[in-house]
Amino acid sequence: MTVEGSVDGSDGNRDASPEATLSAKSGAGLDARPTLLEAQGLTFRFGARAALEDVSFAVKAGEILGLLGPNGAGKSTAFRVLSGQSAPAAGRLSWKGQPVVARDRAFRAQLGVVFQEPSLDLMLTARENLALGASLYGLRGAHAKAEIDRALENAGLAVRARDRVKTFSGGMRRRLEIARVLLHRPALLLLDEPGRGVDPEALARIWEQLERERRERGLAMILTSHQPEEAERCDRVVFLDEGRVIAEDTPEGLRRMVAGDLLRIVGPAPEAIAATIRERLSLDARVLNLEVLVEAPAGHALVPRVVELFAPGTLEAVSLTRPSLADVFAKLTGRGFSVNKVTS
Repeated sequence: MTVEGSVDGSDGNRDASPEATLSAKSGAGLDARPTLLEAQGLTFRFGARAALEDVSFAVKAGEILGLLGPNGAGKSTAFRVLSGQSAPAAGRLSWKGQPVVARDRAFRAQLGVVFQEPSLDLMLTARENLALGASLYGLRGAHAKAEIDRALENAGLAVRARDRVKTFSGGMRRRLEIARVLLHRPALLLLDEPGRGVDPEALARIWEQLERERRERGLAMILTSHQPEEAERCDRVVFLDEGRVIAEDTPEGLRRMVAGDLLRIVGPAPEAIAATIRERLSLDARVLNLEVLVEAPAGHALVPRVVELFAPGTLEAVSLTRPSLADVFAKLTGRGFSVNKVTS
């Protein structure tokens, strides 16, 4: 049996630096910023099935808001409504306090939209793709060139500007797509699953690019994700499940829904292990993904008590961690996230 721990102020499940960085920028300062986009009571149906049911949230200037949930939670439907691709059956959107009407061109001009599926021309160079995007946004001449140069630099692609996009990695293509939708300097960026199909190193570079835009000009973002680790980068997170909002708070506030530390126990008979812990220690032990999970205000003190309950060899591993956003979702719903594999 192995026993592991990570409750010394750091988080064994993730890099704590993104949240520490964001907390310095948000907090009380974020509360004072104006609200850009507000969704009130959004409802959308596919026949008799509600993909969204009375969904409300808002995003402030310079804020990163995450819509987090498993596949089928309603994230993509919310994204289509926010980006103007679909009209809700009920509810409304407001931009800076004013209602957004159908096909509102002035509202769309404030948006940058990055879809899940790539839309670059692989036979064009990086600069040519950006030039095409600039023309669609109405940027011309020296202004367009200056914005393209800036976009390439911020994306870390200046040295590859003349290379065809077909030679780029998946992460480089994603950075170029983001650079293109930021050419007209939108106030709000919508990102649908920005980490999909991107390896961790490439994703870190994408977030460097996004954070630079936020730092330099107060860009606000709404992202959809089914990856709890990615949502840790957000100032606030909205949990969606079966088309409804089930919780909303900062990542730290959501984690406080799980009391203290989280004990994870692995063994050949998880249901029997959980039953023994419930019976002998009067603790709420639940099974998720073949692990036994036990919340504990003082996890280190609980580890030896749990180990002593079982004969040698019964437990394969006992680990102690801080709760993650995935753990919070599991506590609220009794289910875990469905995580897609990285494809490139």
